[in-house]
Amino acid sequence: MKIIGINCSPRKGQTTQKSLEVCLKAVHNESGDIETDIIEIADLDVRGCLGCGYCKKQLKCKQEDDFNSLIPVLSDEEVAGIIIATPVYLGTMTSQCKAFLDRTIVLARNGSLLRNKVGGVLAVGGVRNGGQELTIQVVQAAMFCHDMVCVGGGTKAAHFGAALVSNEQKGIECDEIGIETARDIGRRVTGLAMLLNHSQ
Repeated sequence: MKIIGINCSPRKGQTTQKSLEVCLKAVHNESGDIETDIIEIADLDVRGCLGCGYCKKQLKCKQEDDFNSLIPVLSDEEVAGIIIATPVYLGTMTSQCKAFLDRTIVLARNGSLLRNKVGGVLAVGGVRNGGQELTIQVVQAAMFCHDMVCVGGGTKAAHFGAALVSNEQKGIECDEIGIETARDIGRRVTGLAMLLNHSQ
C-alpha cells in the first residue's frame, strides 16, 4: 500500500515540502508497512488543461509535457491515499496546483481511477487566517469530483485539513499547532486507507 504526497509549491524545499514531510512521517509512525513518496510539481512541466477532449478516448493527455508520466503513478492500484500540499496564494491554491488538478480529469474519464482513494489536503499560509481553510476546501472539491474519500483533521485546530503558518524568518518551526495538524492528516489518511483496504 502506498500514500503519495504531492507538493504543489513552485518553490522546492521550502515550507510546504517540510510540512508534507511532517505529514508523511506521521504516516510511517502509524504503519511502517506503508510506502510513501513525494511528487515535486516544481520539478515538472505540468501545463493547464486545454479542454480538448483528447483524454475521453484514451488514458493519455494530448499535451507533450510531464503530466503523462504521472498517470501510471497516480492510477497504481497500490496507491491508497493522496495528500496534496499547496501554499496559499491570494487566498487559494497555487497555479501549479490548479493545473495539476485539472489535468487529473484523464483519470476520471478512464474508469474513475482515483475512486475510493483517501484524500487529504495541507495548506501553508503566511498568517494564521490567510486562506488555508478555503484552499483546503477547494482542493477537496476536486477530490470529490473524483469520488475520493476526503478526511479532515479531526482536531480543534483545523477541521478541514492541515493548516500551517509559515513565518518569513523561521518557516513552520514556530507553528506547533499547524505542525500537529499536518501529523493529524497523515494519521487520518493512513487510518482510513488501512480500514478501507482491509475491508476489501
